[in-house]
Amino acid sequence: MADTVKLVEEMARKAKAAAREVARLTSGVKDKVLLETAERLLANREMLQAENAKDLERAQEKGLSDAFIDRLTLSDKVIESMAQGLREVAALPDPVGEVTRMWKRPNGLLVGRVRIPLGVICMIYESRPNVTIDAAGLCLKAGNAVVLRGGSDAIHSNMALASILQEVLARHSIPGDAVQVVPVTDREAVTELLKREEEIDLIIPRGGEGLIRFVVENSRIPVLKHYKGVCHVYVDKHADLDMAYEICFNSKVQRPGVCNAMEGMLVHREVAGEFLPAMARRFKEAGVELRGCDVTCSIVEDAVPAKEEDWGFEFLDLVLAVKVVDSMDQALDYISRYGSNHTEAIVTRDYARARRFLQEADASLVLVNASTRFNDGGQLGLGAEIGISTSKLHAYGPMGLEELTSTKFIAYGDGQVRE
Repeated sequence: MADTVKLVEEMARKAKAAAREVARLTSGVKDKVLLETAERLLANREMLQAENAKDLERAQEKGLSDAFIDRLTLSDKVIESMAQGLREVAALPDPVGEVTRMWKRPNGLLVGRVRIPLGVICMIYESRPNVTIDAAGLCLKAGNAVVLRGGSDAIHSNMALASILQEVLARHSIPGDAVQVVPVTDREAVTELLKREEEIDLIIPRGGEGLIRFVVENSRIPVLKHYKGVCHVYVDKHADLDMAYEICFNSKVQRPGVCNAMEGMLVHREVAGEFLPAMARRFKEAGVELRGCDVTCSIVEDAVPAKEEDWGFEFLDLVLAVKVVDSMDQALDYISRYGSNHTEAIVTRDYARARRFLQEADASLVLVNASTRFNDGGQLGLGAEIGISTSKLHAYGPMGLEELTSTKFIAYGDGQVRE
């Protein structure tokens, strides 16, 4: 325990020192680091996969699921995707130094706001080693140092990826402490990181609800997080039903195990009799189990009566809660009670109702006539993201480069003094 505390203290201290160096880097240098790292990942494919094989062997010995092992695997496709992701981040505009606004006071003082790095970001995540590269690339481009604590099942993979990053940093005379992977797997390392408020400016957990709640409950440092993605599509009485079929199907079926998949479908009573039978048939063909309210079950023969715990549940599977509502008020009340501030969508041709839904549905992304699956940094034009925040302070929604920065005030004077 004492050794772990000392290790984490030293890593945090070095990260804070390195953050000053990273904040001064030019856009050109940062982009070169990212592009060279992309090339080194591809050139070191065999080494990365040999280290990854150690993690995979251990995971298989532990009897972990096929889905877990798939997330853990550094396949050729995953390595190429990491490299491409770094290239895409390099191509994005550098947010650091951007003057977001400027105005002149009556006394002639010119006041403005300029975008600056956050400082040191600590990322705590589970066993998906590609996050190591994704997070490091975004944090560096935004001028931050980063401390990465991946899942214990990916320790060999993460250390190998970190070695490539630090090799490239050294080639550009940038402190290797700008990107550090915690080299120990014990839980005490996480607990200690969450105490380092003097050195670490932000914690970003990425993983299951249990991990995120642990981080929130134990951190002395601001945390950006989302616990779960309970997303809804509301099919309004003025919906284009052909459009609604496609949107609801895509929201649920395209990739059901992710946080922006639809978990609840709300249907206005006036269109339920026409919409639900055809929608249910299509869902059935795709293997989706419907758990419905009494009205839904009276319309859809194969629907299973929903239990109270089904409302607001994150299934992450081919299971969907379905409720028929009498009005938009009822739909919005349902979303307020059971939603998770992640993603909400309405299907309607009525402009006024669409505007009302946009204003009143409380979520990091609210959509009109589009799938919930669009709540993603790449899909929204951010280029890349480090995660989705359902916290409202500092960032709400996908966290791209701008969300990894803050702003400070600047002022230009000509001898002004306060009277």
